[in-house]
Amino acid sequence: MKLTLDMYILGVSAYYHDSATCILKDGKIIAAAQEERFTRKKHDQDFPINAIKYCLQDAGINSDDLEIVAFYDKPFLKFERILENYLSFAPKGISSFLKAMPLWIKKKLWIKTLIQDEIGFKGKILFPEHHASHAASAFYASPFQDAAFLTMDGVGEWATTSYGIGNGNKMEVLADIKFPNSLGLLYSAFTYYTGFRVNSGEYKVMGLAPYGEPKYKDLIYKHLIDVKDDGSFKMDMSYFDYNVGLTMTNKKFNDLFGGPAREPESELTQKEMDLARSVQEVTEEVVLKMAKHVKKVTNQKYLCLAGGVALNCVANGKLLRSGIFDDIFIQPAAGDAGGALGCAYIAWYQHLDNGRIADGKTDFMNGAYLGPEFSNDEIKRYLDEKGYVFKKLNDDELPEKIADLINEQNVIGWFQGRMEFGPRALGGRTIIGDSRSAETQKTINLKIKYRESFRPFAPSIREENISEYFDIDRPSPYMLLVADVSKDKQLHMTEEQESYFGLKKLNIARSEVPAITHVDYSARIQSVNKQTNKRYHDLLTVFNDKYGCPVIVNTSFNVRGEPIVCTPRDAYLCFMRTEMDYLILNNYLLSKKEQKRLDKDSDWMSEFELD
Repeated sequence: MKLTLDMYILGVSAYYHDSATCILKDGKIIAAAQEERFTRKKHDQDFPINAIKYCLQDAGINSDDLEIVAFYDKPFLKFERILENYLSFAPKGISSFLKAMPLWIKKKLWIKTLIQDEIGFKGKILFPEHHASHAASAFYASPFQDAAFLTMDGVGEWATTSYGIGNGNKMEVLADIKFPNSLGLLYSAFTYYTGFRVNSGEYKVMGLAPYGEPKYKDLIYKHLIDVKDDGSFKMDMSYFDYNVGLTMTNKKFNDLFGGPAREPESELTQKEMDLARSVQEVTEEVVLKMAKHVKKVTNQKYLCLAGGVALNCVANGKLLRSGIFDDIFIQPAAGDAGGALGCAYIAWYQHLDNGRIADGKTDFMNGAYLGPEFSNDEIKRYLDEKGYVFKKLNDDELPEKIADLINEQNVIGWFQGRMEFGPRALGGRTIIGDSRSAETQKTINLKIKYRESFRPFAPSIREENISEYFDIDRPSPYMLLVADVSKDKQLHMTEEQESYFGLKKLNIARSEVPAITHVDYSARIQSVNKQTNKRYHDLLTVFNDKYGCPVIVNTSFNVRGEPIVCTPRDAYLCFMRTEMDYLILNNYLLSKKEQKRLDKDSDWMSEFELD
């Protein structure tokens, strides 16, 4: 029996990558989080029981209070595609088939039973299609009452790309492209071939692209993908192995590009940079062709984007600047995690036929600050229990103190308020530093993140200053748009510097804020709104008032290979494992110099050994 008059809907995504959960209360997003943040297993695909427990706890309910649980795709339809695909190529692909089947037989086909057993829910369970969940996560969360939508990813059940129209509380899919033809899997094939991990390294390919030249673009168009004027495409599967094998590409692909895939962690060469640039440009051109076709068919002013390809912020920036649509909205959790939100929205708006009114300005994501938060009391109890050294700052002195530390070239772990939903750190669980220093990028990459030196960092900037520093005329709250640094902030290159190739470009200061300026003068921007994140905005305001710059470096609070931190304990361990200088946990400031030395007897090391 329900114990509340409010209506709660739980959305769940699981068993591919980035499992997640979202809960709606009367159609409003109350909480959302990925399972990886709780298990500390990056891209955790398992049933998100910890995220579910968090969402229920945050809403103050138990499973008996839920009206509906929705799952983000149709498992039996996806299983049909997998079986049909394997049977079409049998006996080829038997190894991949045998590897995949146990999880399907034991878990993936029995989602309804799993939900009933794991959370004790006995009510209605809905199963929208995968791309419908993507589309719903973008359109229903957008500020638009009416809009077109475009979803692009690896693959759902059969669809890899779809488009349609959203009006009020209704959505209609007008067309799709089906597996094995997939823009997302084409990009992932090059991610694999350039030596990065599929489903997590695609953004590395995007970051590597500006160091290269599009030398292989013609080869890609000639041999791998046939693209029509409307953006529809067909791929030559004789070059790929992902439909039946255990790898993305095969010998024919290797021969086309002059050798085997790069070994992970081996030295990057100009070839990988040129490959990255080539597939990036192909992706951008396909997206623009699709967008033009969607505009022609739907005649809508606005476009909503979701699916993993929508995380390609370089393509997003070019789409916005193209002017094909008046504006675009990209779901902050555009990948599979966002499917948990999308299927919950489908239950609320389509299944229950609730009304929807958008004001054309404000989206419904609450700044994506939808994860766990911790009070000062909770943080102090943890610090006291462990005997860690800290100082409490009051609300008024905190922004100025942190601004001063940044100005002194310190790198700081910033842990404030609710954790972000989606792959981007947006000022809740963030590492911050001085954007004006040419050394900041190298320091954070090599001494804090322990990752490739070529990787760029994003700027956080006050929303009201965005057009002063970047060639963009609107907010970018979710770090999903790339734009150039304003011409008047750029630094002139010498003739010799202009001739540099590859990673030799890396250490040249290109603007007044070199730490966030990529080698092509671009930046992946996060604009900070005072209403959605006042404390972060206050920090930027003080930094601007005292030091004349409203921009700081923002990178996710984690080290390479780990999820973004969730709890104070996660934050402290990350702080101590790296060469960060300070950690701010809500109002509590910790200096690295005042913590115990890094020896086996230190209390934080005993915590580390428990992981």
